[in-house]
Amino acid sequence: MTGVLSVTAPVPGGPEALTLETRTLPAPGPGEMRVRVHGAGVNRPDAMQREGNYPPPPGASDVLGLELSGEVIETGPGVTRYAPGDRVMALVAGGAYAEEAIVQADVALPVPEGLSMTEAAGIPETYFTVWSNLFIRAGLRPGETALIHGGTSGIGVTATLLARAIGAEVITTCGSDEKCRASAQLGARASVNYRDTDFVAAVRDLTGGKGPEVILDMVGGPYMQRNLDLVAEDGRIAQIAFQQGSRADLDMGPVLFKRLTLCGSTLRARPLAMKAELAREVEAKVLPLILEQGARPVIDSTFALDRVQDAHARLEASAHTGKIVLLTPAA
Repeated sequence: MTGVLSVTAPVPGGPEALTLETRTLPAPGPGEMRVRVHGAGVNRPDAMQREGNYPPPPGASDVLGLELSGEVIETGPGVTRYAPGDRVMALVAGGAYAEEAIVQADVALPVPEGLSMTEAAGIPETYFTVWSNLFIRAGLRPGETALIHGGTSGIGVTATLLARAIGAEVITTCGSDEKCRASAQLGARASVNYRDTDFVAAVRDLTGGKGPEVILDMVGGPYMQRNLDLVAEDGRIAQIAFQQGSRADLDMGPVLFKRLTLCGSTLRARPLAMKAELAREVEAKVLPLILEQGARPVIDSTFALDRVQDAHARLEASAHTGKIVLLTPAA
């Protein structure tokens, strides 16, 4: 048993609710590893947990953080792929905002040569989510066009990079002209400022009237009907969050008349076996795109662990382009 500096939110609230405390970390159990954390990605679900709106699943740590990079310190029974000293990145159900964390070996990936530990910290949650939803469930293919809402968010940047890497076209929506320019520089064919432009009309025009084959949406609420109206015939809509609510008064006619597929998923509470299978697919299919096809993580900014409140304030302000990463003293 050892005490490690960790970030929790004992009382829900804004960034100021985040608290540093020393927690006891148990020895790794069967299939687990204890990892000295280098970096932890900062994601919207972390802010939702801090606000009291996204509690960890049963049995998961209440320490914040869903993805990390680090060095294996100790392995539990049954772990054969990794050994102390190995560099890994991993998806966790909680616990990444800490100096050390317990990681399920089956959802860890080796950090390949040529990839920094800071970059690796921004891969598991975002790349797993995008690959699962945009490519596996929504089936984006080379030559198709994807509309990605929130083009400069961690998810939006990752989706843009991966879609371009496989040969798909990308159109994004962003909240300012500056962000639209940043999204275009990252590979979007066009980016629409949703604050002053009707994105439905603009994207329809950009696609010659037919609409995009795939839409990736984390907004929900008022966007849901607009997505149905815009997406192409035989199109697919992947819903991965509801930042503006999960309820809407919808005309579902387009689902029938355009033969649409609607899908959605969350990752955190999925069974370990499913996440392990996804990890193997990401290792086989996504890491080559990262290393060889220009889909490396875009790091917006880094913050020391004791500046976690500042990191969340930047996330809340939507001032970032790409990933925000917390770095521990071990970094």
